[in-house]
Amino acid sequence: MGKPCIVGCSNLRIDYDNKQCSVDGKIVHEGDAITIDGSTGSVYLGEIPTIEPKITDDFKTILEWAQKTKQIGIRANADTPEGARLAREFGGQGIGLCRTERMFNGSDRIGLFVEMIMAGNIEERKKVLAKLGELQKSDFIEILKAMEGYAVTIRLLDPPLHEFLPNPEELADKIHKLEIKNDKEELEKAKIVLKRARELAEINPMMGHRGVRVGITYPEIYEMQIRAVFEAAAELAKNKVNAYPQIMIPQISSIAELNHIKKIYDSIKKEMELKHNMKLKINFGTMIEVVRAALTANELADTAEFFSFGTNDLTQGTFSFSREDVEGKFLPEYMDKEILEKNPFQSIDVNGVGSLMKIGIAAGRSIKPNMEIGICGEHGGDPNSIKFCHNANLSYVSASPHRIPIAIIAAAQAAIEQPKKDAKRKSATKKIVPKRRAVKKSRKPVKKAAKKSKSKRR
Repeated sequence: MGKPCIVGCSNLRIDYDNKQCSVDGKIVHEGDAITIDGSTGSVYLGEIPTIEPKITDDFKTILEWAQKTKQIGIRANADTPEGARLAREFGGQGIGLCRTERMFNGSDRIGLFVEMIMAGNIEERKKVLAKLGELQKSDFIEILKAMEGYAVTIRLLDPPLHEFLPNPEELADKIHKLEIKNDKEELEKAKIVLKRARELAEINPMMGHRGVRVGITYPEIYEMQIRAVFEAAAELAKNKVNAYPQIMIPQISSIAELNHIKKIYDSIKKEMELKHNMKLKINFGTMIEVVRAALTANELADTAEFFSFGTNDLTQGTFSFSREDVEGKFLPEYMDKEILEKNPFQSIDVNGVGSLMKIGIAAGRSIKPNMEIGICGEHGGDPNSIKFCHNANLSYVSASPHRIPIAIIAAAQAAIEQPKKDAKRKSATKKIVPKRRAVKKSRKPVKKAAKKSKSKRR
């Protein structure tokens, strides 16, 4: 995250009732400014002048050596132009995950997105989506410019729609207060929002109406996002900017889902190429974050041009763990009692999640031997996970911008420990010029496909 943090201070006394803390007779109240140094563990009263940390010349030299040594690409998880520029400054070579939903959280956008959710019919929804599309196009242009020459993987909307609406309990409390005030106009608005929030609420949203399922039931949302990517690519091409956007679909579990969205993609691609009188090459791929997707990856490879493992959700599905619940409850005890050696959300579970990944990699490349396959979960910045990804023959890992230097060093260490003769993964670290490649389709069982990948190269 790039934020300083102090995680232990035994002398600090916290007074929750009075909303203050104290140490050595000095009292700090809620709202007081303090400055912290995460490197030394020092805390200073008030705001003191600070500077942005810089990579030292010595460390730059080490990073240069590591860049030349590693055999796996290092990309960034970045959703803003600032994040993309920071990632590039730290040595990132592309964006492996651009979360489009985060672009809707700005103060000038969340209102529009809520308006879209509240729309009474598709015509009203499309009017609001047209405004959101212009904003997304602008965002994509700036991010692609910041990462010129490298691939930028843009993931379409993933969260369920109810996450963008106020909490029903909070709304009910607000309605109660408005009833007391007798504010009829605001009361009516709040009741309408509450009704919609309850309609969209889910018992288990992690496995509910999200990702591609939203794209299929509300196709106009994905249409807007795909069109915004093509519009951004066309504008940059006219301005001679070497942009390489890729569109990635989340939560895919079947080839039928992927093909359904591919038809929308193909239709918009044709429309945009006619409109701008140019060929637009934007790769179409999928996340592999559902267990079934990993097991049927050979089917998905018929349509997808690339895979990206969403290791956070894949871990949740494999363990039947809800990350938000287990990390605050029993996971620490599991580790204390050595039921689990490591937190599987911090370091890839090699025996379980890793096995699923290997199945997916072998199956995908049995159909497309040179297929680009990476990961975009938080594991992309973990040295142990990077070592596994190197050995599993992945094309790249994607980490948060501030973890990129660590990822580069870890990738170089993995290459030194176990160098690979297979050079195709190195393409992920270079500036790319995507080429269209004809591929014969095949739908063979995973086991047979995995064997075939060892004996036949296409």
